[in-house]
Amino acid sequence: MKDRNFLDTVMEFEQQLEAMQEQFGALKQFVALMMEEHKALETENHHLRTRLEELLSNTNSVQAAEVKKESPLDIGEGYDNLARLYQEGFHVCHVHFGSSRKGEDCLFCLSFLNKQNV
Repeated sequence: MKDRNFLDTVMEFEQQLEAMQEQFGALKQFVALMMEEHKALETENHHLRTRLEELLSNTNSVQAAEVKKESPLDIGEGYDNLARLYQEGFHVCHVHFGSSRKGEDCLFCLSFLNKQNV
C-alpha cells in the first residue's frame, strides 16, 4: 500500500510540475509582450520628445525675433488708444475716466500718459 501511495504522490507532483511549466510558458510570453510594448513606448516617447524640442526651439526663435522687432519704447495699442481718447477731449485718468475734459488739460491724465511713456 505504501508503494501505491508513493506512486500517487509522484504522479501528482508530475502534474503540478506540468501545470507550473504551462504557467511559466504563459508568463514568458506575457513578459515578452510587455518588453515589446515597453520598447515601442520608449521609441514613441523619444520621437515625441524630439518633436517637442523642435517645436519649442522654433517657438523660442520666433519669440526672440518678435522681441527684437519691438523697440524698448513700444508701449502698444492700448496706450495709443488712451492717447487718442485724450486728444479727442476725454479723461483717461482713474479720477474722471471717460468724462469730457471740456478743452482743459488734466494733470491726472497727463501724469498717467507720461507714466506709460517711461
